[in-house]
Amino acid sequence: MVRVQAVAPNSIASDLGLAPGFELLSVDGRTIEDFLDWEFLTAEDQFTVSACSPQGVLYEYDIERPEGSALGVELEPPHIRRCANRCDFCFVDGLPDGLRQSLYIRDDDYRLSFRYGNFATLTNLKSKDVRRILEYRLSPLYVSVHATDPITRRRLLRNPRAPSIVPQLAQLADGGIRFHTQIVLQPGLNDGALLEQSIDDLYGLGDAVLSVSVVPVGLTEYSKMHLVREPTAAECQAALELVDAVSERARSERGHPWVYGSDDLYLAANAPLPPASDYGDFEQVENGVGSVRFLQTRVRHAHGGLADLSGQLIGVLTGTAMGRLMPQVLDVLTQATGGTFRLIILENGLFGASVTSAGLLPGRTFLHALRDHPDLDVALVPAEAVGDHGAFLDDLTFDELTKQSPVAVRPSYDFADAFPHEGQP
Repeated sequence: MVRVQAVAPNSIASDLGLAPGFELLSVDGRTIEDFLDWEFLTAEDQFTVSACSPQGVLYEYDIERPEGSALGVELEPPHIRRCANRCDFCFVDGLPDGLRQSLYIRDDDYRLSFRYGNFATLTNLKSKDVRRILEYRLSPLYVSVHATDPITRRRLLRNPRAPSIVPQLAQLADGGIRFHTQIVLQPGLNDGALLEQSIDDLYGLGDAVLSVSVVPVGLTEYSKMHLVREPTAAECQAALELVDAVSERARSERGHPWVYGSDDLYLAANAPLPPASDYGDFEQVENGVGSVRFLQTRVRHAHGGLADLSGQLIGVLTGTAMGRLMPQVLDVLTQATGGTFRLIILENGLFGASVTSAGLLPGRTFLHALRDHPDLDVALVPAEAVGDHGAFLDDLTFDELTKQSPVAVRPSYDFADAFPHEGQP
């Protein structure tokens, strides 16, 4: 069931009389099952929409839309496809009790993979889903592969019904679908020879696989420690040696590295990060691949537009993973702005010290830290730690943080967004 949540004023939808609560039934006689149907079927300039009001009145609208004009319809959030896997390293299973219920939803939805870049395993695809992916050309998809060996993958996913991933990808690739993939490295299961096999199998799919990331498994204090552990430095070094070898081959044969280690993998292996040029368009930066080089690149590109921050003391709050790498970014930022930057590295007060990502830091951890630094002119917190609803994982809202903080606070994705450009107030 697809319902209207909001209608933009003075839009085509408002002129037609569509309103919140209306159920959208079909477009040109084709049933609407979700937001994908609505978006793709209404992409034409002329079509017919059938809808039902909250009072049960049926309507049919013949729509002729000027080219480029939006309908002005916002849909209610879709029902998320739940994950049928039970991975030992599942982050949701590693959450403490008492958080908001939405955080405990384990999604595995190919639609969100296409829309937002969420990684999906594709283990819950039905024939109908495959047809939709091909018809709507949902490409690229972001796929959690973990292992191409079927037995190993089923063990990793704790799902005996998980289909073989290589034939799945090959079928979709034949229809023009492309993929960004990841392998979460679980020592003793999918490393070593099995990691090499997985990378080779994905390489064998040709141009359909746009990239592969190798990411060390991340655990919280609440994870299933009796079933899974994080890889050692030596294990991460071995994985990087394999990544580097295949990267060299890919550069020679395809013109780009193709397979990447995440920043965490380099950190754990005590290895230097590759240059920014190795990361192309940073397609997997949201997966922690090239995060530091991405920030440096953004700051350098904004160099001429950043305001003069001479005389200002700016606090930069981050997690322990980025804490080791952040000085490389702040050096560039200091040269660009003349400001003084104080790096404040935080351990996670909600999930434990083993969770090092800045985006998973709770709001109260930031608040407690800021109270110890009242001399700052402004403090920057990672914007990815603030959810779409305006709250951190522990439900402290950003507004509450700013009210309780002794210093001004700004969210920032890349530093360049935190400071006014020259000529701006």
